[in-house]
Formats: sequence, structure tokens, C-alpha cells
Amino acid sequence: MYKSMEFKSNILMDQGQKLIFENIREYFFTKISIMNYWLVKSEPSTYSWDDFTELGRDHWDGVRNYQARNNLMAMKALDRVLFYHSVKGKEVVGIAEVVREHYPDPTTDDKRWVVVDLEPVEKLPKPVTLEQIKADERLTEIALIKQSRLSVLPLKKEEYDIILGLAYD
Repeated sequence: MYKSMEFKSNILMDQGQKLIFENIREYFFTKISIMNYWLVKSEPSTYSWDDFTELGRDHWDGVRNYQARNNLMAMKALDRVLFYHSVKGKEVVGIAEVVREHYPDPTTDDKRWVVVDLEPVEKLPKPVTLEQIKADERLTEIALIKQSRLSVLPLKKEEYDIILGLAYD
């Protein structure tokens, strides 16, 4: 172990090289091996995908359910997030990315609640409706159906990929 660490320190001779190594390591562990996937819901009349993209980056606030809060706390930088219009529309409309992990919700003094910062990645070429999701046999166990009242939901990579496939089909 010590020899291995010594070897690394000999390779990484200056701060610039160390930064490159850290960026490669971060990319590998977040983008390739352990990225998580999520779905967040918002009523388009209150806060739509267009509102979100107009801001360019925003915190996801107002979550007052413990399970949804725990999901926010589990989000990591670079995780991918599907943006879902609830109530009216009931459709996945875009992809966002977590750009800042959880911190206290600035809309309340209650320290139990947190937010994450999200940034839009892209609008889907065509929305994926709740009807389509319910009709797809591969998505029968998706949290969107099983925990329909929750506003922040985990997704399996396969579920995320299937939804994107429907959007680009």
C-alpha cells in the first residue's frame, strides 16, 4: 500500500497534474460507475420546465415530506434528474443535473428541510406521458407509479433509459 501511494505521489508532481487526476477520478466514479437517477415533480402552473430553463440553475425547494427530503439528501453532484410536470400534463419533459448537493432550505427556518441545486441539461424532444409510462410493461415497478404522491423519486438506470428511449422514439 505504501509503495502504491509513493508511486502516485511521484507521478503527480505538481498541482496541475493532481487536478487532472482528480477530475478523471471524479468523472469515472460519478459518470461511469455510480451515477444515480431521480425524478422530480412540479406543477407547471407553479413552476414549469420553461421557468426552470429561463433561470438556468435553481434550487429545488419546498419539499416537506421526509421520504422526499431523504431522496434530496441522497442526491450527488452530476446525478441525472428527470423533470416531471404533475397535475396538468402529467409528463416527463426534461433532463436536469444536480450541481450542488443538499444544504438547508432557504425558504424556511426549520433546519430539517433541505434543497439541492439543479441545472437544466435538455428539453426532451417529445414529452413522455404518465399514460405511456403506465402502459410500458418494463416500468411496472417505477416509483412514479408505486409512490405516486412523492415529489422526489429515485429511478433505476434502466427506468431512466427506458423513459429517454420513449422520448427519442
